[in-house]
Amino acid sequence: MKTLFSALVMLAAGAVAFAARSTDIEYGRAGGESLKLDAYVPDGPGPFPAVILVHGGGWTTGDKSGGPRQGYMFPLHAPLEQAGFAWFSINYRLAPQHRYPACIEDVETAIRWVKAHATGYRVDAKRLAISGESAGGHLVALAAVRADEGTRVAAVVPIYGVFDMTAMAKPGEALRTPFARLFGRETTDEAVMTLLRDASPLPKVKAGLPPFLLVHGSADATVPLAQSERLLEKLRAVNVPSELITIPGGAHGMLGWEALAPGFGDRIAAWLSKTLEGKKAPP
Repeated sequence: MKTLFSALVMLAAGAVAFAARSTDIEYGRAGGESLKLDAYVPDGPGPFPAVILVHGGGWTTGDKSGGPRQGYMFPLHAPLEQAGFAWFSINYRLAPQHRYPACIEDVETAIRWVKAHATGYRVDAKRLAISGESAGGHLVALAAVRADEGTRVAAVVPIYGVFDMTAMAKPGEALRTPFARLFGRETTDEAVMTLLRDASPLPKVKAGLPPFLLVHGSADATVPLAQSERLLEKLRAVNVPSELITIPGGAHGMLGWEALAPGFGDRIAAWLSKTLEGKKAPP
C-alpha cells in the first residue's frame, strides 16, 4: 500500500521527520508503461546518502520487491538502513517486450528523478550511489560509464554483472537466451557482436569514473568471476578507485551468501559509507 511522503518530509520549520517506506512511486513513463520504485528514508532531518537499487533477472524478469522469496537486492536493504542510508529500488522495462536500450534508459531516468527529488526525500544528491545484481549489475556499470552530468553518481556497486558481453558469445553460434531476448537477435554475426560491444561497460571504461566496488561469488556458474576481475583490472589501469569482494563458494544470487560470508552486506554498506563521506559538503 502506497504511503504518502508528504506526511514524512519536513514541510515547515520544526516538523519532525521519521523513517518510512513507500511503494510504487512513479518516477517516469516510457513505452506505454508506468516506471515505479519503492523507497526507504531514515529517521531524522538528513540529508542522507542514498543508493538506487537495480534488480536482476536476465533483463527479462525480476521486480523491485524481490518477489515471493525476497531475492534480488533485498539482502542489502537492512545493511543499508542500519548504516543510515536511504534507498530507492526501481523497476525498469523488461525484454522481450522492450528491447535494449529501454532498460538502461530507465535506469538513467531513475537517477535523474532521484536527483530532482532529493530535497523532498531528505537525500544528499552529492552522495548518491547505484548498485545492482546480475542484469542490474550490468545496468549500473553501464550507466556509470556512459553518464553525463545529469546521471553521474558518486559510487557504483555492481554485483555479479556481465561487463563484456562479447566474451559470452561466439560468432556463428546461437546467442544465449537472455541476450537473444534483450536484443531481439538469435545468431551471433558481426552486427550482433557490434551491438554486444556497444552494450558492454568494459570497453567504455575511462579515467574519471566514480569509485567501483565489485562483488562476485567464486562459484558463480551463470556469470564467470572473470567478468568482475577483468573490469577491476581495466578500472585500475586508468586509476579509477576500485575494489573486488569475492564470496568464497558463492553462487549466482545473494540469498545464500550470508552463510558463506557473514556480514557481506555490512561490508558493502561500510565501503559505501567511507566512499561517500568524502563527497559530503563541509558544515
